[in-house]
Amino acid sequence: QVQLVESGGGLVQAGGSLRLSCTASGSIGSINAMGWYRQAPGKLRELVATITSGGSTNYEDSVKGRFTISTDNAKKTVYLQMNSLKPEDTAVYYCNARGVRTLNLYYPEFWGKGSLVTISS
Repeated sequence: QVQLVESGGGLVQAGGSLRLSCTASGSIGSINAMGWYRQAPGKLRELVATITSGGSTNYEDSVKGRFTISTDNAKKTVYLQMNSLKPEDTAVYYCNARGVRTLNLYYPEFWGKGSLVTISS
């Protein structure tokens, strides 16, 4: 069974930094892309950043220059380094994995349970 386990959320003051981590566990052969999405109270879930297995990245405009996504493919782990945090970054951050291949099966998509990030002003 494939699972995505997130860590690193918490409370930080505006201007501070946090690093989120997400590790995929299970008998995983490969993952096409991993990423982070977030959902603020009363809002829809939105893309924050994605990275492909080849290293191509994509960022939501409001986080460009402040957030950096990276992976350790051997550890099946994706990171989100968040700097210069703003109160509007407050949200539950969800890890996402797409195109997951195990020994016998292909899964289009998996989601983590979410990690709360709160930025105080």
